[in-house]
Amino acid sequence: MSPAHRRHRPGAPDPADGLREHSATLRSHALRLHAAAEALDWRGPQADAFRAEVAALAERCATAAGGLAVAADQLEETRTP
Repeated sequence: MSPAHRRHRPGAPDPADGLREHSATLRSHALRLHAAAEALDWRGPQADAFRAEVAALAERCATAAGGLAVAADQLEETRTP
């Protein structure tokens, strides 16, 4: 039996729920990163470069969150009869 088709142990956390929790955490981090970058009073080219780096990191977090949500849905679909 493939790992995707195994049932989780009784009493163990549901793997799909765990993925969703991680997804929500990453989305929260992405929002906080965007907000923090926008709230900076720092101005100039270095500040703009810093904001761009933070924005890129926030986008990576958001992308990873989306991937985890999709994986959770797929995992749940494989267990649905």
